[in-house]
This record gives sequence, structure tokens and C-alpha cells, in this order.
Amino acid sequence: MGGVTEREQAADAGSPAHGSDFLQLDADEAPPGGKADWLVRQLRRAMADGRLTVGSRLPPTRVLAAELRVSRGVVAEAYRRLTEDGHVEGRRRGGTVVVAVSSAAPRVTATRGPAVTGALFLGRPGADVFDALRAAPARIDFTPGRPDLTAFPRSAWLRAERAVLSGLSAEHLGYGDPHGAPELRRALAGWLARGRGIRVEPDEILVVAGTAQALTLLHPVLRSDGIGAVAVEEPGSLGTRQHLENGGLATPPVPVDEDGVRVDALRATGARAVLLTPAHQFPTGVVTSGERRRELLRWAADGGLIIEDDYDAEHRYDRPPVPALRALLDDRVCYLGSVSKLLAPALRIGWVVPPRRHRDALVDAKRFTDLGNAVLPQLVLARLMESGGLERHLRMLRGRHRRRRDAMIHALAGHLPGAVVHGAAAGLHLTVTYAPDVPDTELAAAALARGVKCQPLSWHRQLPGRPGLVLGYAATPAGVIPEGVAALGEALRALT
Repeated sequence: MGGVTEREQAADAGSPAHGSDFLQLDADEAPPGGKADWLVRQLRRAMADGRLTVGSRLPPTRVLAAELRVSRGVVAEAYRRLTEDGHVEGRRRGGTVVVAVSSAAPRVTATRGPAVTGALFLGRPGADVFDALRAAPARIDFTPGRPDLTAFPRSAWLRAERAVLSGLSAEHLGYGDPHGAPELRRALAGWLARGRGIRVEPDEILVVAGTAQALTLLHPVLRSDGIGAVAVEEPGSLGTRQHLENGGLATPPVPVDEDGVRVDALRATGARAVLLTPAHQFPTGVVTSGERRRELLRWAADGGLIIEDDYDAEHRYDRPPVPALRALLDDRVCYLGSVSKLLAPALRIGWVVPPRRHRDALVDAKRFTDLGNAVLPQLVLARLMESGGLERHLRMLRGRHRRRRDAMIHALAGHLPGAVVHGAAAGLHLTVTYAPDVPDTELAAAALARGVKCQPLSWHRQLPGRPGLVLGYAATPAGVIPEGVAALGEALRALT
């Protein structure tokens, strides 16, 4: 009989010399001096192909290092990188747990034409276009406006909820105030004063189920005030425009330049109301300049109404904060905000600070719509705001988002040279315009065929303009972003 090697003896004993039963990892495959890089790649691959799902526990560093016969520092370094990317999270006694993965999607060769474009990117986007895009399978999701849901502060929320429940009176379990829980409105008054420069009394705030409901409540109020059109930014949010149009309101476009919305063009529309995102214009990222703000305030003082959507003002990185327009002219500005980008859209908590003349009508509309938001989440959010927990969460998010933004900018420079990046100083997305004469709907379709999800800039236009993509980075780990951007570059080159 032939001799049996040491490796074969170890395999027969179920204990590989340099391997682990966990994912059948074999450290002999790692290049010299690159064991941590190798381990990170293997773990990311397992997350992508479904071997590691959300909730899976990784072995303790000591155990895996012993099985692979590498230093414990190698495993700790790999886990650290995955933690920074947002893939895993350390939970003390719960170990290291997978909290975010990318679903696998087939690669398809991109070619021009309807076969690649598909119904999703053909024609004018319909009311269900965002639902359809959300349901489309993809390995990497660059959908703008999508926060990092793995960062939701579960522990802080649970502590706050336990504290609220321990002192909750029976009366709080009944029907609430349609204005919103007084505790949350008091906390919001402080939050808006500290972060947005808005001095407002709690009784002036109306709690709603996000900005979408705020717009729905505004429809009949505006129409009863004789307002049949709300001017919108061009380019500007498709979703916001759809909500206004659904309420029977016209949406004349007003061009945006490097200083913000053009007030001369706004006056030319004849519209008595305009919806703006002045702190970080969607999708261009422009911050409305001081002179343009003064022009807007003069327009409003002449009888105009500004609806200010402050959708992601907290998320800023390379610029100082700018005050909300509501802080400068209170009775001609209807201010909208929410926690959808800061915590999670699923909470369905937002707020409106309306002009005095519209306040009672909006409260009535809220009352007859749903009798007010669920009380318990409002009380928990109020406690997070008052305890400083929400501000700590925001500081953590800023660091994480900055790293992901930087990773995307660096990847764009390498894979889409010549493309122009807009709006990098703040927010949760970048807008990229490019020179080749390729319709951005075709490029978005080709990207999706390669497993990367994003939105074409033309979705957010009513007028012709330069093609581009709107790329969200907040929900994608920094280590995954280059792969997604590389696929965008491949798609563009294949279409030119």
C-alpha cells in the first residue's frame, strides 16, 4: 500500500491542517502576506452567493484563527474591515453577526435596444416605477434616497422603548392628539432649533406619516386657497412631482443653476407656490446661495408660498450648515421633514411646520385621514431626541457616509473618467453626468443587467438635459462600491 500523507491523515480525521469546516476555508490558498485580504474576499463572496445570510454568526476570532493556523490578528483585521463596510456587526456575547449582504444577480451582456432596456426604463415612468425598481433583483443597490437600514440603532431604540413603556400611562394607549404626541412636538421644537435654526413652538408642529403624507394633506389645502400649480425644481424629484400631480396640481418646471432655483424663471411660471430642496437640491446637490435665498424671500413676501422639503439636511460632510428657509421667513414657508433618511422610512414619522393660515386646515386633514400617528413610536423618538441618542447616531452616520462617499468618488474617477460628479458635499447620493451620447435610461438598464441598480437622471427631468445617473451610496458598504461603479463603467463602454 502507498504511504498516506500528513495532509490526508488530517483530512481523514476531519481536521484539515490549515482549513476550517466554516465555509471550507483553506489558508493555504492565501497569498503570502495577504491573508487578511484573502479572508475578507472569501467572506464577501459567501455573503454574495448566499452561503452567509443576514443573521449568520461568524466564528470567534480565536477559533477561526486556530482552525486556519493564522494569527488571531489576521482574523480580527478581516472582521474589522467587514464591520467598517457595514457587512457585519459585533454584538458582545452575541458574537460577530452578518447584518448586510448583496443578493446575487446574473450578469448579462449589454447591448442597445429594448431587450436590455426592458419595461422599467421605457417611456415616461409610471406611478409604480419606484416599487418596480425596488423589487428588481440586483447584487449592488445604488438607489438614491435609500438609507443604511443596517445602521438603525436597535439597542438605543429598545432602551428608549423600555423606558417609555415602564412609565407609560394607560391614557397614552388611547387615541392620540391628531397634532402629534405633545412629547414629540416638544422634542422636535428643540431639534429644529439646534440643527436647522428654526424657532418654533410645539403647538406649531404637526406630526405626519412622512413627507409623502404631508404633501397629500397639502393638496386640498392649497386648492382651497386658490393654488392650482406648485412649481418644482428642474431637474427635481420625480417622486415629489408624482405626489403633487396625483393631487391634481400642475408642476411647472423651474431651472436650477449653480446658485439654486432661478427666481426669474419662477416668476415667469405665474405659480403662487414652489416646492424646493434648498439645503441640498435633489438631485444636483446644489446649495441655494445667499443672494438666491434673498430673491426667494422677496418672491414669497409678494404673496408666494415656499414648500421647503428638508429631506436630508442633517447629512453634510464638507460644508458648514445652512439655515432652513423657514428660519428666515416663517409665515410664507411650509417646512417638511422626517426621520426617513436619518433612522428608517418604515417608522413613517415626519413633521410639518406650516404657515399660521394653513395650520388648522392641515390638522383637520390629518384628523380625518387617520386620527394621528401611532403614539408609541412618537414617544420613543422623543426620548431619543431628548437624551442625545439621536445626535450620537447622526455623528456615527456622518463618518460612515463620508467613507462611502469617498469610495464612490474614487471609483468614479477610475472607472468613469471624464464624468462630472455633482453634490458631493452633503446628502446620501451623487449625481453623475457623462459626455457620451448614450441615453441614461439605456445605461441604467445595462447596469441593472449587470446587477447594479441606480436611477437615470432623466427620470427627474421634465425638460431635455444632459444624461446622467443618480447614485445612492449610503446603503452600500465602502468595500462593495468599487465593484458596482466598475460595472457602470463596463456598461457605458459597451454602449458607446
